[in-house]
Formats: sequence, structure tokens, C-alpha cells
Amino acid sequence: MIKRPPNIKIEKVNIDRFKPFILDDNDKYLHWDKFRWKINGTQAEKEAHWKTVKLLRQAYYRETGLESENGMPFQFLTHSVSELFLHQIDSMGKGTFANFSGDIAPPALTEKFLVSSLLMEEAITGAQLEGASTTRDIAKKMLEDKRTPLNEDERMILNNYLLLKHANKNKDKSLSIELILEFHKIATVDTTENAVEPGELRVSDDIAVYDDRNEIVHQPPHHSLLEDRLKKLCDFANAGHFSIAKKKSFIHPVIKAVILHFMIGYEHPFRDGNGRTARALFYWYMLKSGYYIFEFISISKLLKEAPKKYSEAYEYTETDGLDLTYFIDYQLRIILAAFEELKSYLKLRMKEYSDITKLLSASRFSDLHFIQKEIIKKAVKEHGRTFSIKEVMSDYNVSVNTAKKHLEALFKRKLLLKSKDGRTLLYIAPSRLEKVIRDI
Repeated sequence: MIKRPPNIKIEKVNIDRFKPFILDDNDKYLHWDKFRWKINGTQAEKEAHWKTVKLLRQAYYRETGLESENGMPFQFLTHSVSELFLHQIDSMGKGTFANFSGDIAPPALTEKFLVSSLLMEEAITGAQLEGASTTRDIAKKMLEDKRTPLNEDERMILNNYLLLKHANKNKDKSLSIELILEFHKIATVDTTENAVEPGELRVSDDIAVYDDRNEIVHQPPHHSLLEDRLKKLCDFANAGHFSIAKKKSFIHPVIKAVILHFMIGYEHPFRDGNGRTARALFYWYMLKSGYYIFEFISISKLLKEAPKKYSEAYEYTETDGLDLTYFIDYQLRIILAAFEELKSYLKLRMKEYSDITKLLSASRFSDLHFIQKEIIKKAVKEHGRTFSIKEVMSDYNVSVNTAKKHLEALFKRKLLLKSKDGRTLLYIAPSRLEKVIRDI
């Protein structure tokens, strides 16, 4: 017979006064910086309420096994909204590409094109977030044409592009210090900011993180501790989806990827390039964990739009007992916003592709290949634009011969003009292209 629990009389507690202990009315996990304005009363009353909130949060904290230089544990909690966000990321991030793209062209070709295009977007905005100063159009043209960077800003962008491709290529490897150093070397080679040494850990402590008032907001751990601390971070990454504090304590893979992102920023193991390395490590772990759609996702564009909130998420964690929940919540919202950006991008691409397909279908050019239609779509939008064999190779991941074949086919049908720049063949969008297509 089942034993009944003891009949204990429990006094009714006014839960409403503790409501903000996890989320406020706007589903935000509040730091003291914002929380203090939500509570009426004196400073002492606000602090008393905050103490209660911290005690309640403590009951939900989960350990990571990672610690600060002085032994304080990094911890986090999941709440109802973060669980919803994780479910949405699982549904979309591990779904098929068709969930986003619909049926606009042969999937293999579409995906190859988008991998290149969106990797470029992430590479450009990721470098701009770190201070690179160049326009998106110029940077994209550099990557498409595979031309040598003209300055350090362009070099940062090219490095970022190569770094993201390297992260994807190595997604099946375990994390090691050597792999982190590889990521950093690719990110910073041939750059000089902060006397960076590509692929080398810093050997001094004259590096700190400053806010917009030039005040120190983070002093990284002592350089002599870096190797041991990074080894522990590698153990954390390689422990499956579990904590290294408690082996059976599950950590959702998306949260783990976000924590890896945070920790590289926290450790600041390099003189420069920490942000680029951190974001590459985030992508690496997401792809490693089976979130295939992250080949097409750009988070740096959204981080660049609100850099203060990005740095604030770091500061909130560090100033409130290393509670990673602030940074995790912020990044989950960024990921979902990036999904929406991808949907909008694809919707635009689908419309452009549909419009050019309709135009060509009503003409004698209805038999054009998908890649040829894509080239014509760009040519119609920008008269005088040049196309090179290298650009077509890069955009559509095809061989030299295939790229040349497509461009020559368009030239022979008088949809492109042809010229030479030295030994390089260039194909040019004519000014009367639409009239040619309509056979006017």
C-alpha cells in the first residue's frame, strides 16, 4: 500500500512579489541594473528583494564545471522562455533546408550557392563587428573574384571567410588547443592589430576589455593559466552534451555552443581576434551537433546592429556571480532573429528567381540552366556588371570548365558581352539586356 505524504500545513505565500525572480512581464531575465527599477521602495527594500531573487535563482542553477581564475563557478539556469527558444531552434536548426528555401531550384545547387553567399555575409559583418572598415559590396566583390586583399580590413574579411569554411571542414574533430590555435591563426594571419601573433597565446597581461567610456570592464585571467584553462574548456566541449562538473548533468548543445562562445571572450587568450575565434567556435560546435542550417546562418549581422547589447550580455554575466543565463538568453534571441533573417533573405531570393524565370520563360531563353538564370538575374539588376570565371566558380562551387561553359553560353546567345583585363576574361552585363531577352 502506498504511503501518503505527511499532512503538513503550509502557509499561503504571496508569490506575486517574487514573480520577477526568473522573468519579468516581458519575459526578460533581469540583471540588478534593470531589476532595481521594477521594485518600489527604498534602496534597502530593493536590495532585500534582490537577495530573495538570488536565493530563488540559486535553487535552479546548473553547474558547468568551468570556473573563474579565483575558483568561482560559471553557472546558468533554463526557464520557460529559454526552453521554448531551444525547442524552436531544434525544430528549425535540425530541419531540412527545404524548411527555409521552399522549391525554387535544384536543392543541391541552391544550397551550394547559399553556403557561399551567406558565408560571405557572416565573414563581412563579423569583421566589421571587430572594426574592419569597408563597404559590403566591395568586400563581397573581393571574395567573389578571389582577388588579393588591398588592405588590412579586407584581409580580416577574407580571413573570416576562410575561418568559417575551416570550422565546417573540421566539425567532426574533437576540440583541442591546437584546433583553437588553428582557428585563431586563420582569423588573424597578415593582420597587425594589437601586435597580434597569429596562432599564439598571449604571453602578457597588458590586454583588457574596455567599454565606450574607455573603462576596463573585463580583465582576463593571468596568461600563465591559459593553457590549463583552455584544456578544461576543451574537456567541456568534448564531454558530449554534459557538464564536466556532474557527468550526468545534461547541457543542451545550443547552450553549450553559446557557453563556448562566451568563454573564449572571457579567457581572451589572444592579443587580438578573440571575438572572431569565439564566433567560429560557436559555429563549429553547432555544426558538430547536427545543426545543419547553421551553414546558412549569420549571427554577426545582428550582433553588429546592436553591439552595446552584445557587450552588455558579457558584463551582466561577469558582474552577477558568473550567471551565464544573461548571455545565453541574449544569444538564443539572436539565433532566432537570424533564422527570421534567413527566411526573409530566401523570400527575396525566391521572388527574384521567380521574376527572372517568368521573364525568360516567355522568351526564347526558357531553356537556360539554373546557374545561367542566376547570372542573368544579377546582370538585369546591374547593367555594366562584370562576371569572371573565378566568381562563378566560387558562387556555385563548380569547376573552371563548368563556370566558363555557363558564361560562354550566355555570351554566344548575346546575353553577355566579353572583354579582357590582362589575361583575365570578363563577361559584361549589357545595358539593353531586358530588351534582348524580350527580343525587342
